[in-house]
Amino acid sequence: MDWRPAAGVQAARDRAAMIRRVRDCFRASNVLEVDTPALSPFAVSDPQIESLEIRQSLVSQRPMFLHTSPEFCMKRLLSAGYPDIFSICRVFRDGESGRQHQPEFTMIEWYRRGLGLREIVDDTLALIDAAVTSETLSENTVTYDYRDAFLRHARVDPLTATIDALANAARADNSLAKSVGNERDDWLDLVFATRIVPAFEKDRLTVVQHYPASQAALARCCPDNAQWADRFEVFFGAVELANGYVELTDAQEQRERIEADNENRRRRDRRVRPYDSALLAALEAGLPACAGVAVGLERLQMIQDRTDDIRDVITFSFEAGA
Repeated sequence: MDWRPAAGVQAARDRAAMIRRVRDCFRASNVLEVDTPALSPFAVSDPQIESLEIRQSLVSQRPMFLHTSPEFCMKRLLSAGYPDIFSICRVFRDGESGRQHQPEFTMIEWYRRGLGLREIVDDTLALIDAAVTSETLSENTVTYDYRDAFLRHARVDPLTATIDALANAARADNSLAKSVGNERDDWLDLVFATRIVPAFEKDRLTVVQHYPASQAALARCCPDNAQWADRFEVFFGAVELANGYVELTDAQEQRERIEADNENRRRRDRRVRPYDSALLAALEAGLPACAGVAVGLERLQMIQDRTDDIRDVITFSFEAGA
């Protein structure tokens, strides 16, 4: 076994400097840094995200989960009266390992009270500019509505296209079509990943906003058109950097979405995880109008250090079978 670190000391210096710049950026906007637990008896219901589970524990008679994001706890803080807040923490996601993914990575997550979609997108671009000093990335940012990106780069309408039309747009053969199955959102994700994201301009930021309501996750639906969600993502070339929402504050709607997620998991023969009852209680108590964003720190450092391999910017990398 190779005991040596994945990256050298310069990568560690670059990381420390980036974290200082991120903290300075939040401090200048009077955003409070907070700390939340990494271990929880609850897990996310999102079918696209898998939690790492501790099945046996001396301190609990039920399974525990490593958090995939500090989001639920941060929303509880906001509901308890906290001001704008941010966190820089380690998070964990099962099944993610490769040149751009690790099962353990560092997330920058923050929440700003009272911001709409345009304002939180601008806030995110400002944070990216503060973190990455090699160039001003937000200059000449390209912005698409999700539907317009599909129409332009895949020539299908994500609202009305059939699964067959999406399969044709993805150029899926019979084997791929069988593996994807009959979940429409899976086909939208495949077209997005294979036809749309690769078309984004290299070395430039692209913002995609107003995702379909079926992919709202924890975002509210757009007040003027409930077919779409106030959700956005930011890419650098084909690499995703940020995922953000104008947050859903309605506890009943959130409960219904969790139930729909769990039904989706059952259809896919995936484990149904215990949902966070404390989050729902916090929403019922009153989550203030707010917007939140999650950014991968290592992805930002990959841009700063001009590498396409996450293992170049972390001290120790996870290797399957090690």
